[in-house]
Amino acid sequence: MKLALILSVVALTLAASGANKKIVFVAGTPSHGPGEHEYRAGCLLLQKCLRGVPGIETVVYSNGWPKDAAAFDGADAVVLSMDGGGQHALLQNGHLQQIGALMDKGVGLAAIHWTVEVTKDKGEKEFLDWIGGAYEIDWSVNPTWTADFATLPEHPITRGVKPFTIKDEWYFHMRFREGMKGITPILAAVAPDTTMDRPDGPHSGNPAVREAVKNHEPAIVAWAYERPNGGRGFGFTGAHYHNNWGNDNFRKVVLNAILWIANADVPPDGVESVVTEEDLQQNLDPKARNR
Repeated sequence: MKLALILSVVALTLAASGANKKIVFVAGTPSHGPGEHEYRAGCLLLQKCLRGVPGIETVVYSNGWPKDAAAFDGADAVVLSMDGGGQHALLQNGHLQQIGALMDKGVGLAAIHWTVEVTKDKGEKEFLDWIGGAYEIDWSVNPTWTADFATLPEHPITRGVKPFTIKDEWYFHMRFREGMKGITPILAAVAPDTTMDRPDGPHSGNPAVREAVKNHEPAIVAWAYERPNGGRGFGFTGAHYHNNWGNDNFRKVVLNAILWIANADVPPDGVESVVTEEDLQQNLDPKARNR
């Protein structure tokens, strides 16, 4: 009886400390040229960075949706990094319903780069409910530009993160929930006029985004969302370029966010990690070098 009581107290203590959190990464199939959209390498690198965090368990499924029916069993958070739009793996073969069941249980969800683009007819409503925002064609845009994140909000995801500047294919002018209810912008910067150099198109420009850029409205490129059921979501539009994971602040934002969506404690100074040039060259997809 005493032993049972002790074990119960230990279990409650571990739960309260955020221990034993399971994070499932799903990396899509190879995409784009060398060093771009390196889904597998990126997820494995993030997994490596989380190995030193107490009480965190991670698993990475590479090259598409996991075939194991039990892949998400016991997950506290799911991190998706894959192609978006009409070919989004989440929109195929009942995967949207599969993840929806997890969301109903309060499991966290993060979408990285192209993953934030679903379709208006399928997936957008769910993403607005699950992570608070989504890339919408003919509304959002995907230019490459250098973002200056001069100020950061006070949030667990920004712990230990210093202001930084970095070039990436930062999507912006996202479709967010009405009134931004439950959403906290994490990274935002004023997009330069050069982001509107392309003609209007599904991903390149439209009157609404041109007006926003003209008015120097801060472009939100990463955000946190708290669902009414206690679940959490995170959207991050950067990481087109794999080498950007070598930037300590860029990387820390995402590592902190992964803990946060899993309802794990984010350390006071954020997740500390070291990534070398050798680390960045590991696990890259085999791609034609002349592309």
